[in-house]
Amino acid sequence: MSQSKLGRLFGSFLFIVCVSAAAQQQPAPANPPPPPPDQNAAEKEAVRNFLAIGAPPDADAVKRGQALFVSTCGFCHGSNAGGGATGPDLVRSVLVLHDQGTGKEIGSVIHNGRPGKGMPAFSLSDAQIKDIAAFLLSRTQAAANRMEYKILNVVTGDPKAGENYFAAHCANCHSPTGDLAHIAGKMDAAALQSRFLYPRTQQSFGPGEPPDPRAQKTVTVTLASGQTFSGKLDRIDDFSVSLTDPAGEYHSWLYDSERGINVQVNNPLQGHIDLLKQYTNADMHNILAYLETLK
Repeated sequence: MSQSKLGRLFGSFLFIVCVSAAAQQQPAPANPPPPPPDQNAAEKEAVRNFLAIGAPPDADAVKRGQALFVSTCGFCHGSNAGGGATGPDLVRSVLVLHDQGTGKEIGSVIHNGRPGKGMPAFSLSDAQIKDIAAFLLSRTQAAANRMEYKILNVVTGDPKAGENYFAAHCANCHSPTGDLAHIAGKMDAAALQSRFLYPRTQQSFGPGEPPDPRAQKTVTVTLASGQTFSGKLDRIDDFSVSLTDPAGEYHSWLYDSERGINVQVNNPLQGHIDLLKQYTNADMHNILAYLETLK
């Protein structure tokens, strides 16, 4: 390579090094651009304004107030202020609603108690009462604003007990290696619990996963003449029944017009409906804990 080419290459190299060094030494702008607005925060504020529940109380005050409430008031009013064995629900208390987190309305009740109703007086400072008021305000706002409802951990059961229950009551229709294979990886725990407790039987309005065709209700209608019609159930109520037969023909009958009509509905999800009346809380949590193992 000639010396002229080497010189040009070396010069280009020095230029790149100098530009890079200058870029690294460039001072930060004195007034950096503001961060983009938080879309979620704006939506939450809009919902709060619509519900007229005001701004949320200070989070630190709520935390302090909750600790005080649980130790001082929880034995009567419940740890979440929803009512206990001897104390009323404070989330829907008119006095608490009027207090609005200030402590002014509930303060005299806390200081003086209500001896006639079994409530003792408590020697709490004004700051402590205001913290409790902030906690109660957070509870009333949460009850009014379901858009910010937080689902707690629902996977608290015994997977082995759930597996035994599944084998005894569900295995005739479902299989952990068949239709339920990897089911826990397809939806979160809350959705999975809702699905086996309240399986959908028809498409809801708007976008969403279509119902399982295996859950389609069918019906057989027998008229007084002995003629029968069978097919997919379209609608049934106290006054009429309608179906679509395998050929795609639509049929409907008014009960008052068809004396002696007999209607037999087959619901593949009837087993779920029957079990819903039998489940204990432990059963539901155990089944969910087992289904959560099917990753």
